Amino acid sequence: MELPELAARWMHALTPTAYIPLSHAEIEQALLDSLRELPGSPESVAYRLVSLHATGPDSLRATIEVLSPAFELPVLARMASAYAQAMRMDAFDQQEEIKVAIVRAKQRVERTLMVSQARFQEVFDSAALGIAITDFTGRCVQANDALAEIVGLESGADVNDRDLRDFYHPEDVAALGASYRKVQEGHVDRFRDQRKLIRVDGEPVWVHLAVSVLRDADGEPTHHVTMVEDISELHLLQRSLDHQLLHDSLTGLSNRQHFISQVERQLDGRPITLYHLGLDAFSVVNNGLGQETGDKLLKIVATRLGRFAAEKGAMVARVGGDEFAILVASDTVTSTVEEIQEVLGEPTFVDDHGIALSASIGVVDRPPAFVTAAELMRCANSALRQAKARGKRQWALHDPHDDARRRGKYALAASMPGAWEHGEIEIVYAPVHDLETSEVLGAVARLHWDDLSHNDTMALADSTGLSLPIGRWLLREACAQAARWVAEFGDRAPTLHIALGALQSRDEDLVADVKRALDETGLPAERLRISLDIASVLAGDDNAVVLHDNGIVTALDGFHGGHDELAVLTEVPVRSVITRAPAPSPDSPLYQAMRALIATVHGFGVRFGVDEVHTLADAEHWRQAGADGVIGLLPALTAAEVTELLTTAASPPPAAS
Repeated sequence: MELPELAARWMHALTPTAYIPLSHAEIEQALLDSLRELPGSPESVAYRLVSLHATGPDSLRATIEVLSPAFELPVLARMASAYAQAMRMDAFDQQEEIKVAIVRAKQRVERTLMVSQARFQEVFDSAALGIAITDFTGRCVQANDALAEIVGLESGADVNDRDLRDFYHPEDVAALGASYRKVQEGHVDRFRDQRKLIRVDGEPVWVHLAVSVLRDADGEPTHHVTMVEDISELHLLQRSLDHQLLHDSLTGLSNRQHFISQVERQLDGRPITLYHLGLDAFSVVNNGLGQETGDKLLKIVATRLGRFAAEKGAMVARVGGDEFAILVASDTVTSTVEEIQEVLGEPTFVDDHGIALSASIGVVDRPPAFVTAAELMRCANSALRQAKARGKRQWALHDPHDDARRRGKYALAASMPGAWEHGEIEIVYAPVHDLETSEVLGAVARLHWDDLSHNDTMALADSTGLSLPIGRWLLREACAQAARWVAEFGDRAPTLHIALGALQSRDEDLVADVKRALDETGLPAERLRISLDIASVLAGDDNAVVLHDNGIVTALDGFHGGHDELAVLTEVPVRSVITRAPAPSPDSPLYQAMRALIATVHGFGVRFGVDEVHTLADAEHWRQAGADGVIGLLPALTAAEVTELLTTAASPPPAAS
């Protein structure tokens, strides 16, 4: 048989017996080379087979079966012997490689372990946190210097063999022991807690603890690991911040937030009384003697109220700039108010100034059980505002019915800007009648909102600071409408009267606003009458004089006939005065006095008008008393209604005065 054919048969017999990492062609070529060498060097063929990895259990048997017909037995025997020797040597080589690999792996593990231990020791020794490893009895096996510093020792070695529980505060030992057992028994992986340790010198130190377990190779817990962070400074800072958050920085009393939380705890059905104090004329001290003196006085007040509250078993707080609150178990309100006034009224010297104070006090006595702390404070504040309205050193008891009425008013005032924005507030025109001729002299522009009168609407506007912008809007819109009437009806158009509120009457920009409204609308100045609040004129405001100098006819609204008001008529050039008073009946004692007053006003060359006259009888009484004109006999009309009346009038009205 030819050698190539024999090599192919050998390859097909050999490859099923072992994995040889070569292609069939490469195996066949290697075996062909071996056949050529076999007669002269059977040993090299054996080694080649081993090097080819033909080392399966049946590899040698398959080789002998294929080659025995072509080669002599001694040659095959030599090859088999060499094959066995090569197999032994190959096994030795593999064992050596495994040994070397194991040694090298062991060395790598040892080096890794050494590095890991070195790293652990470095972290353990240099950590800013205190670290202690303890057995399950609490004995410290190893501790670092940071822990020693926390507990007042020099080094970690001084902590070793000591019971870590000796450093715990006695009140915390039981709770911490239970937490350690939970970690040891596997109920929790770790626990964190904030506790107080006792240093060796007896000083307390606040720490944050983090505790877990160390386990052995079998996963069984063997030791506790306790990490300790010193948070004493942080704890003190937190306490300071908590105190600042809940207490007034100037007086040290509870602040409003803290006081409300205390009030909430007292609202459990027990009868209580809340006193809300506002110091009278404290601004006089601040403005006259300086804010520093005012601050000193507040501290003195706080001290006195604090002593008073301690004696009464009450709570006291500073709830505003010069406002304080006291919550007591219900007692006799009048006597407590007097006691508070006595406490505050005791003179004291501050910066060489003898000062005594009084307070206005709002009282809520025995509120219903369902009231909230915030509502209770609001009610007390409402009562305080009532007390202040009565004057100095007054007190007022909260009246639920009166408070409900006032809240409705405040709610209406708060909604006024939105109502104006949405066009709910409109301008109406009330006719001005001459009492002698019954002729219409003009029309007074007024605000109308829902069922509220002009005066009520302006009062609400004053309370929200809206009176100036809404007054300017009224002036501008009314002048524009009056200008349209003049353009359409000429002399038949009514003269425009506008009554200003107190704030607008003394507004420094009033004259500029009036001139701007006239310029922008084209209304002639002689077609406009401006009524100013007489109190503003009495206060020295010169808007009436400046308006007169600019050709605007003026009047004084709110006239009562006092000496100062009469004196103003000699100094301020006004066309008329307007009052609001009940109509004087001819058989009334006031009738002659009113006639004399009107005659005196006429003596200054000033006309006398009366507002809010709604009946013909009242108008006649005023006519008999000598008044010149009244407002209110007819209902106020919208601009469209006035225009319709002017359009359909059978005869033109007389010229406006």
